[in-house]
Amino acid sequence: MPSDCLFCKLVTREIPGDIVYEDEDVLAFNDISPQAPTHILIIPKQHVATVNDVPEEQASLFGTLVGCAKRLAIQRGIDASGYRLIMNCNGEGGQTVFHVHLHLLGGRQLTGLG
Repeated sequence: MPSDCLFCKLVTREIPGDIVYEDEDVLAFNDISPQAPTHILIIPKQHVATVNDVPEEQASLFGTLVGCAKRLAIQRGIDASGYRLIMNCNGEGGQTVFHVHLHLLGGRQLTGLG
């Protein structure tokens, strides 16, 4: 794991985080700057910088992250009303932390983005 990766430091507990879920492959935590009442980041514990860096043979990683998001949406009671999943890639795509992560947002009417 890169020593300067913020999310890797959360995985190793070098820095604290408001962790809401963890298993052997995934860590999920509340965003420090939430854009909705529910704003959880879901990351693989293994460091992968961007979506472009996920090898084809590890594409199941995306299913793992989405499955975790679904379970958390049900747990938070936002599954029926609706929620948004966002994954940014590189600078122009809005990625600011270069460790693959999935945003789970919900708990209010979300606007924009079609």
